[in-house]
Amino acid sequence: QVQLVESGGGLVQAGGSLRLSCAASGRTFRDYIVGWFRQAPGKEREFVADISGYEDITSYKDFARGRFTVSMDNAQNTVYLQMNYLKPEDTAVYYCNARDVGGQTYWGQGTQVAVAS
Repeated sequence: QVQLVESGGGLVQAGGSLRLSCAASGRTFRDYIVGWFRQAPGKEREFVADISGYEDITSYKDFARGRFTVSMDNAQNTVYLQMNYLKPEDTAVYYCNARDVGGQTYWGQGTQVAVAS
């Protein structure tokens, strides 16, 4: 089992940047695909980006490509989401998700991102 803790959210002006962190305990991220999802008020949770710990392959939703970068620090067992050129519509709670090859998934508690116009 793996425990996930997100951090790095906050309030930022449009055009600004934030870096979210997802720290894992219990297992190494090498065994998982680690993803970022977000949920805005009144909307469903949506995929943002992910990275494979065992293949080092990344994928992005269209709105994130070119502005967001997902990366993994194996030494720190932490996954980051660097978010640049933030827009008000990026305002949401951002969640970290880890999925193993058997399909077992784990979620963090979420971190709030608010982008002011």
